[in-house]
Amino acid sequence: MPFLLNDPSYVTDNFKNCMELKSLISSLFSGEGWSTKMDANFIDGYVNLGNVLKDAKIYDRAIIAYLRALQLNENNSVVLGNLACIYCEQGHYLLSIETYKKAIELQPNFPDCYCNLANAYKEVGDIEKAVQNYNQALNLNENHADSLNNLGNIRREGGDLEGAIMLYQKALKVNSEFAVAHSNLASVLQTQGHHQQALLHYKEAIRISPNFADAFSNMGNTLKEMQDINGAMQCYNRALQISPSFADAHSNLASIYKDSGNIPEAINCYKMALHFKPDFPDAFCNMAHCLQIICDWTDYDNRMKKINDIINKQLKLTRIPSVHPHHTMLYPLTGDQRINIAKRHADLSVFKIKSLKKPFSWYNWKKPLKERLRIGYVSSDFANHPTSHLMQSIPGCHDRNNVEVFCYALTDDDNTSFRGKVVRESEHFVNLSSVKCNAAAIDIIRNDGINILINLNGYTKGARNELFALRGAPVQALWLGYPGTSGSDYIDYIISDKNVIPKDLSYQYSEKMAYMPNSFFIGDHQNMFPHLFNRYIVETTPASRKCDNISIINIINFTHIKNSSEFSQCETMVLQSNEKDSTFDLKPVYVPILKPTDTMKMSLQNLNFVRFNLSSGVIFRNGACSTQEDAYVATGQEPPAYAIYTSRAQYGLPEESLIFCNFNQLYKFDPICFGLWMKVMKHVHNSVLWLVRFPAAGENNIYRLAETHGIDSSRIIFSNIAPKEEHVRRGQLADICLDSYVCNGHTTGVDILWAGTPVVTLEGESFASRVASSQLFSIGLGNLVAKTTTEFVNIAVELATNTEKLKKIRLHLRNARISKPLFNCKLFSSYLEKLYHKMWNTYESEGTPYHIEL
Repeated sequence: MPFLLNDPSYVTDNFKNCMELKSLISSLFSGEGWSTKMDANFIDGYVNLGNVLKDAKIYDRAIIAYLRALQLNENNSVVLGNLACIYCEQGHYLLSIETYKKAIELQPNFPDCYCNLANAYKEVGDIEKAVQNYNQALNLNENHADSLNNLGNIRREGGDLEGAIMLYQKALKVNSEFAVAHSNLASVLQTQGHHQQALLHYKEAIRISPNFADAFSNMGNTLKEMQDINGAMQCYNRALQISPSFADAHSNLASIYKDSGNIPEAINCYKMALHFKPDFPDAFCNMAHCLQIICDWTDYDNRMKKINDIINKQLKLTRIPSVHPHHTMLYPLTGDQRINIAKRHADLSVFKIKSLKKPFSWYNWKKPLKERLRIGYVSSDFANHPTSHLMQSIPGCHDRNNVEVFCYALTDDDNTSFRGKVVRESEHFVNLSSVKCNAAAIDIIRNDGINILINLNGYTKGARNELFALRGAPVQALWLGYPGTSGSDYIDYIISDKNVIPKDLSYQYSEKMAYMPNSFFIGDHQNMFPHLFNRYIVETTPASRKCDNISIINIINFTHIKNSSEFSQCETMVLQSNEKDSTFDLKPVYVPILKPTDTMKMSLQNLNFVRFNLSSGVIFRNGACSTQEDAYVATGQEPPAYAIYTSRAQYGLPEESLIFCNFNQLYKFDPICFGLWMKVMKHVHNSVLWLVRFPAAGENNIYRLAETHGIDSSRIIFSNIAPKEEHVRRGQLADICLDSYVCNGHTTGVDILWAGTPVVTLEGESFASRVASSQLFSIGLGNLVAKTTTEFVNIAVELATNTEKLKKIRLHLRNARISKPLFNCKLFSSYLEKLYHKMWNTYESEGTPYHIEL
């Protein structure tokens, strides 16, 4: 053990030397020289000076003091042990190992040294030697609490949670006041979902050691998982009060700000974490994601290179990568990197359920199916969430003569119609949100006798992939909610199509392909937004008569509008292309043109009007104020029973310009796609780009980026985030949507297509970069899918400058929304059922999954 200045015997016997040491330490901190003042043969002084400097974390000078002591006595095992400890703290693990070995040669019965040597081996990834040395320490002293605790850490990291708990408890039996063991035990309990028990042990650790910053920070993580955000912030801030340079606490605090949408503050906290701990991959990658969210592409190429280097290093070390699987779609990574990152997280799910001892009984299912196929959908998003916006009608559209549908909710009821519809229309709806124990939850699913279990989450928020790792059904598949691979061996299929995952790219997925005949994607827009199928032009200005997307009324039943005295006349404009193209169904579209009276025109031009009643009794509402009037309609929970007026003027859009748009969150943008958009705008002079403040913190960055590309920032127009109905409806005002490249519009893609606005996309290699391609081919607009950057620019420019071609494509899209399967839930469900039966037949006949298609 280190020899301390306050040792009574030392003070008694060496008072003079102690005072000399005190003077030397004072001169050290005052900046004076000290090596020349020390008695050259005063070995104890060098040792104790090294100890003081070590405790103060002034490692470089502590090393000098220890090395000087070793010059005087090279066989001092305690000094060698302390020197090795510093090397380990500095990350010089190999040097640390060699130094510990020298100390052990001199003092082989030194359990502390074996324990510390094991720690160093663990840092370099030599777990076998680490375990050997922990066990050697325990052979010397079976009650060596540090070794018991650290061996528990290895058990925990290897997935043996019960073994880890046993060792932590044994360490606490040896020393009930061992704060670190309490904290480690708490972390295992947290992993198992025993949050209340975890909190008890964190609190005990803090009682024992009130300035235990690590325990405060980890307790904050537990509270965050319990959705106690204020409690988590208090813990992180307390940890930082104790230790202002505690990088992990800065990073954890940043995650709170990031999740709450305060991206600038999150970036500041991540920068602080990296200031105190430059080699902190988690903080760097999370900060990179924050910068992506606000389109801060400063030093973008070097940032991407560093992310690649971090990922490759972590994959080699078999660690959980700092880039989350859901974020891999945003970066220029390879398919191998994506699948290996996903695999690490899949392995983590397996690791979490090892202690549950719930083997799947395959023999229970090795029998012919006599009843309907039982399908289980598992999701945390049966609520007001994009997944439900897309597929809420699917359970009710399934043929009950063919399949029996179970829906398992992982979150509580949010009291929206989205949840209500799934509850009503599923044959069986099971709320698992209160069943926190995965063992209990999987018993419920298994007892239902599910044949095929569908994962609608993947690696999105709220997922419980542990349920799939436990095998709730003999066949398990991934669909819709996550655009990528699970990387697991417990998900058998990914429901896809040949555009989103061509067979030549299937090697990038751990699952076998289950190909839908058109698109794997579905939109429930016919049910949610039937009032947007037709539009009615309002002639408020000369420009508004020329186009069908400047001033518009949407209503389900138009009869009462055209007979209202507020409109002086109603004409009909026939949209029909003169060009003949056998690939398009060019049925004419009849669009009524309403000419308002002068009084009505004045009302419409008042952008602040909220509502008024027409003489026919129809309620007329301002589409830019829908949230103020009817929350159910605004959120898409029910279609409006009234007329809604939408115009470019409401959003500050020029009537005479061509409107490009992209309504995605800004994190989906990258320098490649933005550069392409700017090229398009340079060719189309009378154009603007319409974006969404999602988030607002990115707006000024976008303006600056446009200027660097030679595009006046006034040609970039931002609108606020809108409620779902307004978000979809206002898409009618745009002419062309320019898709993002590295991650396409997914839900946003079908939203803009339902609004009747065509999308131009550049097809990538990843799942997330090919979703728009899948949607466009399924709706008969594959000619808008570019294979190269040059082709993307050419397609967009030709569409924007060729009025006849744009009119023809918009006409086709207007009709295809009903005739094609992308928005037809009933037809889509029938395809799904056929695919499910093919999966099950493959399971019964072959056992091993393989690529299947209809």
